[in-house]
Amino acid sequence: MSRVDHRHRHLERIAEVRAGRHAEKVGYPIGIRATEVVRTAMVGSGLLRVTLGGPGAEGFEAHAPDEHVKLLFPDPDGSLRLPERNGLMLSWPRPASVSREYTVRRHDPVAGEIEIDVALHDGGLASGWAHGVGPGDIMHLAGPPGGMIVPHTYDRYLLAGDITALPAIARWLEELPRSAKGWAFVEVVDATQEIELSAPEGVEVRWLHRGDRPAGTGDALERAVTAVKVPEGERVYVWAAGEAGQIKPLRRWARDELRLEKADSDITGYWKYGVADFDEDDH
Repeated sequence: MSRVDHRHRHLERIAEVRAGRHAEKVGYPIGIRATEVVRTAMVGSGLLRVTLGGPGAEGFEAHAPDEHVKLLFPDPDGSLRLPERNGLMLSWPRPASVSREYTVRRHDPVAGEIEIDVALHDGGLASGWAHGVGPGDIMHLAGPPGGMIVPHTYDRYLLAGDITALPAIARWLEELPRSAKGWAFVEVVDATQEIELSAPEGVEVRWLHRGDRPAGTGDALERAVTAVKVPEGERVYVWAAGEAGQIKPLRRWARDELRLEKADSDITGYWKYGVADFDEDDH
């Protein structure tokens, strides 16, 4: 009996969801790969872009603005423990290997390049790595495990976050239909961290400057977002990410004020003030 080729079924499902009414998580064939650093470059004063490529980047897939990969780091003793393929999933070593999750900022399948934008901060594992790497250095990636596929059929889109969410917001704005309408709010230190964004004409972009306040504190993002008035009868999709405590009120607002169905928003804590390697799924 001949085997059925299911390799591209996820692409068909992505197309179906994109044309539908509600967002849905769609899994991709998960991989683990050894990539090579091609180059690094600052993007504004707050993000350091690491471009990865080499033979290990072949076959990489990217389909959603906020999908992520895990960067895999050696243990303190220098040993690198990698997950192993297990059917459609990865089996991770115990205790878990050292990793950090990052958004796929851009994937260029023609050039065979994957871009990761790292938000710089003192003492950060990935931040230190990004500062120190050069062309030819190896970084192992796991994923993406899939992505939240959001239809292009909403009347408006609302995007919000701090600089850790900026790579995803930038990709969101690039990939939305040029006819899309909505709002994007990004909290940064000051104008030096603002970057050029390819937003549709109908999407209003607002930069919020936190100045000397520590990252992850203050309510400027909450106040700006919750002041938005969605026109009566229009369907809106809300995406927000950043410090877990700062965006928690946005989750309540989307549920209680906008009365969105669960599938019409994705609000995620990317990090938590004072917690290293925070994973919202663990909390």
